[in-house]
Amino acid sequence: MIPRIYIPGDSGALALGAEKVAKAVRAELAERGIEAKIVRNGSRGAYFLEPMVEVATANGRVAYGPVKPSDVKSLFDSGFLTGGYHKRWLGAPDKIPFLAKQTRLTFARCGINDPLSLDAYKSLGGLKGLQNAVAMAPAEIVKQVTESGLRGRGGAGFPTGIKWKTVLDTAGERKYIVCNADEGDSATFADRMIMEGDPFVLIEGMTIAGIATGATKGFVYIRSEYPHAVAVMNKAVEIARKAGVLGLNVLGSPNAFDMEIRVGAGAYVCGEETSLLNSLEGKRGVVRAKPPLPAIQGLFGKPTVINNVISLASVPVIMDKGAAFYKDFGMGRSRGTIPIQIAGNVKHGGLFETAFGLTLGEIVDDIGGGTATGRPVKAVQVGGPLGAYFPRALFDTPFDYEEFAKRDGLIGHAGITVFDDTADMLKQARFAMEFCAIESCGKCTPCRIGSTRGVEVLDKVAAGIEPEKNLALVTDLCNTMKFGSLCALGGFTPYPVMSSITHFPEDFKPAPARVAAE
Repeated sequence: MIPRIYIPGDSGALALGAEKVAKAVRAELAERGIEAKIVRNGSRGAYFLEPMVEVATANGRVAYGPVKPSDVKSLFDSGFLTGGYHKRWLGAPDKIPFLAKQTRLTFARCGINDPLSLDAYKSLGGLKGLQNAVAMAPAEIVKQVTESGLRGRGGAGFPTGIKWKTVLDTAGERKYIVCNADEGDSATFADRMIMEGDPFVLIEGMTIAGIATGATKGFVYIRSEYPHAVAVMNKAVEIARKAGVLGLNVLGSPNAFDMEIRVGAGAYVCGEETSLLNSLEGKRGVVRAKPPLPAIQGLFGKPTVINNVISLASVPVIMDKGAAFYKDFGMGRSRGTIPIQIAGNVKHGGLFETAFGLTLGEIVDDIGGGTATGRPVKAVQVGGPLGAYFPRALFDTPFDYEEFAKRDGLIGHAGITVFDDTADMLKQARFAMEFCAIESCGKCTPCRIGSTRGVEVLDKVAAGIEPEKNLALVTDLCNTMKFGSLCALGGFTPYPVMSSITHFPEDFKPAPARVAAE
């Protein structure tokens, strides 16, 4: 039996040196005259252990990590092809605590096999959901997705089934499925991991959405900063088309659905669905006023489903295992699982898929292991650059859309950024305003002007100029932006700003020493 060595080709692992490790392994195999197959799988998401090399042995897979090129020779000397012990030995991947504690539904296959092998995808349960869908009436598929409780994983948390039903019930000679893969939030990489590590699950989910709503064409809008994801998705679409998963007769059924990959041009605001549609149409990426809703008049004025990558990638398991199975996970109105992305100043950074309901403290302290610096956690930003900063006093908040909303926070795309006690929250608040000013599409005044004025006023606070008066002005600006902006960019920028002022008031007090130090 030829040994199989798994080395991630996902861009997160590549950034940590996976390509150099693969090169070293190839060289060592050649030097020793050993025949082995190297499989470039996706990452399992435990990035603090990447590059994580796995080998298939008679007793199952054995993992080693984080592996450096300088470790490769000693790995072979230790007999790693048969699971031999080495200082980088991690044992069975499924038993690694960070991975063993997870509930993997959407990411069940991610990091296990060659992402571009359709046979490997099928062997791990792939296409079962689509096989069930082609035998069902569109309304039945929509009903199943609705009953599962699946909500938009892109940030808004809107019920997916309701969006699909609107498109199904709206007449149109042509309908579209648009996948929003413009993943631009800080600490988010779930979309990228799926596209690079398990692309067929996204293709399957989009195809099911097409059959459910009567749409025959799909587009995946990927941010330009994800060249590896673009390349993998393009190859996967070609493979799926040749295999009859896409085309005029999906899996031999009368249903037609095809799709293509489009690349954005680096605008954060194009993550907002109507800006994304404008960009797809070749127009400037600016926000559209609603109504009309995209579900009624979307891409090229036609009924359009716009869902995030994770929303669509979660559909196959629902169609395979059933709505009740999926709904059994979670709490309140937040059903199923959520891929929490842990980043920033944290010991165990990576993707952790789990049912809704874990507290923020459990995620940061138990799963994330606290800060990488070993200093106390000061703040945690949940939901990207527009998310609120939560202090330790709010670490009992369960990971649930409604629970976070009650505490003036938002889950967003479930990215978590950890900060230790050296963080200056006045600077963080200023950064939020500056970020909004730079990324604003400029269409609405509260976002365009409010954010620019916000930077100026917070600079006055930092300089100790009439701090009370200027903080009151910041609060007023935030109120205008929150309720007057056309989209979430201007509407959510007040979350990081006001949470910083509310929970960390000491950082906003006059500090001549701070100014002098700078």
